[in-house]
Amino acid sequence: MHKQAHAQILKAHLHQDPHTAPKLIAAFSLCRHMALAVNVFNQVHHPNVHLYNTLIRAHIHNNQTSQAFAAFFDMQAHGVYPDNFTFLFLLKACFGKSYLHVVQMIHAQIEKFGFCGDIFVPNSLIDTYSKCGLEGVGAARKLFRVLDKRDIVSWNSMIGGLAIAGELSDARQLFDEMAERDAVSWNSILDGYAKAGKMDEAFELFERMPQRNVVSWSTLVSGYSKVGDMGMARMMFDRMPFKNLVPWTIIISGYAQKGIAKEAIMLYDQMERDGLKLDNGAIISILAACAESGLIALGKKVHDSIERNRFKCSTPVLNALLDMYAKCGGLEEVYRVFDGIARKDLVSWNSMLQGLAMHGHGEKALQLFSRMEKAGFRPDKVTFIGVLCACTHSEFVEEGLDVFHRMEKEYGIVPEVEHYGCMIDLLGRGGRLREAFRLVHSMPMEPNAVIWGTLLGACRMHNDIELAEKALDQLVKLDPSDPGNFSIVSNMYAAAGDWENMANMRLQMRSIGVQKTSGASSIEVDDEELENVGLIIRYAEEKEQMSSGGMSSMCHLADEKFTSTSGRYSRRGEQSNYRDVSEETRSSSGEL
Repeated sequence: MHKQAHAQILKAHLHQDPHTAPKLIAAFSLCRHMALAVNVFNQVHHPNVHLYNTLIRAHIHNNQTSQAFAAFFDMQAHGVYPDNFTFLFLLKACFGKSYLHVVQMIHAQIEKFGFCGDIFVPNSLIDTYSKCGLEGVGAARKLFRVLDKRDIVSWNSMIGGLAIAGELSDARQLFDEMAERDAVSWNSILDGYAKAGKMDEAFELFERMPQRNVVSWSTLVSGYSKVGDMGMARMMFDRMPFKNLVPWTIIISGYAQKGIAKEAIMLYDQMERDGLKLDNGAIISILAACAESGLIALGKKVHDSIERNRFKCSTPVLNALLDMYAKCGGLEEVYRVFDGIARKDLVSWNSMLQGLAMHGHGEKALQLFSRMEKAGFRPDKVTFIGVLCACTHSEFVEEGLDVFHRMEKEYGIVPEVEHYGCMIDLLGRGGRLREAFRLVHSMPMEPNAVIWGTLLGACRMHNDIELAEKALDQLVKLDPSDPGNFSIVSNMYAAAGDWENMANMRLQMRSIGVQKTSGASSIEVDDEELENVGLIIRYAEEKEQMSSGGMSSMCHLADEKFTSTSGRYSRRGEQSNYRDVSEETRSSSGEL
């Protein structure tokens, strides 16, 4: 339709019209046809500032930041002076520490052209500076102090920036100094307290609020969920006078993240009965929580809702679904979702690689990596973590070494501690302990406790007491209170019949006050999560009264808790999910 309109405009010689061209550029921008939008701009021989602004805004709307700034520099090169809107559009493209110098450049231009008198411009500057890390917040504070005129937006932007940066005492001081406050003022400081986990202060402020809206209530529900107080989160949720999709998403995700399956599913069903329709944000949030806790039952419910309602899934939504199945054990579904993504991005490939790695399909992961390269995708550091983890779980030592060396040589990606951790784990599992030790000593950064713990686990696997002692020496320096490290070496002495050193190790543990804590386990059965073996067995006994054979199945799972030595062992099935966390072992790819 827009192409036909463009053709008609060209026939009528209206493409030079200063009123028509901006409208056409804006229309093409909304339809993501930026090549056509640029073509319209290029048809105008003498573009004015309004036309340049329209093009800059179009580029930013389509996440083409470099092209937006290129248009700005082209405008200056052609002697067209920017106006206040030019800088407002450019500032919208700046976010994060890396943009601080760009924002400072824009600030200098604003001062040069004298646009600080327009309150919208310095307000936008304060807001953008606040998104550029602590240094940016400092620059925002300086600007705020020198402003001759401040409105409520100036105050809110500064308070919000300080709250996001964790400068809560300064944010509260400004809040208390405000002559008048609106809902944004109250919600900004409330959000700061909630994100910092200071829920007592948040609740006290909430009680003082003259008016509360859905944002205020949702902020408290989110804050209590994040600190693990689901009782208070639920109480605040139930007391809400009005609920939209946001608080429903927060409370369901909160329960899912904590592995409280029954409540999460019950609330999800209630939300659907109340007629609320999922959006991209809600789906991604709930699926991410399911992936984190292994709650596949709720994840499948969300997937069923997507298919039943014929929800038009974006790539990020499909990536979240892919990640959930990869982490919850549904490998067949992982392939189905991955193959159904029409426009795969790097996250799609990375999620698939990590899924194959988690399930020990090293050869398939390497084949997928090769396929990804042939498809023209450039791997990033996350890609290489996935591939190296796949090699580790399949003990493909030579293939892992080859991938590790290609990282920097072919793609210019400098290995980080996570990549070293994968390689050390790989070499350790493969019995190449001295090579692993050499790699640790060659690391450009200081090895952390996870690196040395990985080596210690490998030493135990291959019964190398000499190297285990060296790894323990380093671990004691970094984390002397971890009992698992002492227990590993003590048990190695016992296995070798070295009772004297074993006794000395136990005495050393007592002398520094180290006591080994019991491991914890949980099992999800019929949408219920049970913790510790006693509960599992009691649950099985109750189920046996209704269904024969239940006890033997549950005892088998309980027994696996004590016989598994893999550190984080996952058993996934249609009826149950079993998770075990051992104090004595660790996985580098999981903890780094």
